[in-house]
Amino acid sequence: MTDLTPPIFDGHNDILLKLWRAEQEGRSPEALFRDGAHGHLDLPRMKAGGFCGGFFALFAPSAGMSMDMSGDSYDLPLPPLMARDEALAANIAQAGILLRLERLGHLRILRRAADLPAAIEAGEVAAILHLEGADCIDPEFRALDVLQGAGLRSLGPVWSRDNIWAHGAPFRFPSSPDTGPGLTEAGRELVRQCDARRIMIDLSHLTEAGFWDVAEVSGRPLVATHSNVHALCPHARNLTDRQLDAVKERGGMVGVNLATAFLRADGKMDAEETLDAVAAHFVYLVERMGEDCVGLGSDFDGARIPTPIKDVAGLPALRAALRGAGFDGAVLEKLCWKNWARVLGETWGA
Repeated sequence: MTDLTPPIFDGHNDILLKLWRAEQEGRSPEALFRDGAHGHLDLPRMKAGGFCGGFFALFAPSAGMSMDMSGDSYDLPLPPLMARDEALAANIAQAGILLRLERLGHLRILRRAADLPAAIEAGEVAAILHLEGADCIDPEFRALDVLQGAGLRSLGPVWSRDNIWAHGAPFRFPSSPDTGPGLTEAGRELVRQCDARRIMIDLSHLTEAGFWDVAEVSGRPLVATHSNVHALCPHARNLTDRQLDAVKERGGMVGVNLATAFLRADGKMDAEETLDAVAAHFVYLVERMGEDCVGLGSDFDGARIPTPIKDVAGLPALRAALRGAGFDGAVLEKLCWKNWARVLGETWGA
């Protein structure tokens, strides 16, 4: 019998982007979520893998961008600033899909930290509405008001494409994450606004300078929802030991990203036939930061995932790999979901 315990809560997925694109092609996102779809995520496979929920990202894509990370080294050109109206249209449409899925009873949008254990107990998929790149937010924060009212509880100021708030870490290998400036003055105010509203700030995709800017401005735990260990994979998207130490000091979290380019020592978004690299990142993070600051940040539906997992139904393979690395019992529960529950409570309040 497949082991579906502990349940797994995930720091990042891109299913809303996938469903939005399907809707643009005339297909029903609700039916695809309910009955099964291509890619990594849908409701039947979530249930099959013991997936209890996670951060569901709103993301406005740029047309025609190459994500080829197959070379021995690379530095992908990033698209220019996206128009606010373009980003807002995409993000509102994606948020609308998530709200409809909740209305149909397919999941529960988390608006309070206390709702996560209750959703797990009820066997519901718990979704955090997350904004990956605040390109749609205006300087007066009116769009932030609306999205917060819809359930937004987590925000990354920038994807790797720069915006008015911050500079993004490029898809560059090998590279330090110290690739340029961090937050703008407007970005500092965005962080203050999010702190006041108890919206979590996501450090993934920020430059190292941006990471330290958030650490200076924000009083909340430092959280990187889907980032890995730079010492194991020297990619600009990964975190240095000094950054990991700061996350630990602030009682934050790092979600291990299953994208192979951020796992493999050679930085290639290529096939990965074992979970040895995944386990190595978990082990390194726990040894560096302790058992309370580490979880999963899969990047399902946004990246190439190791073959033994393949999609969300393959999460039992991840549990087995973590057990094989020496994690079991209460520690495994922390890595699978309880650490996320803790940091949500400390960021959002009860």
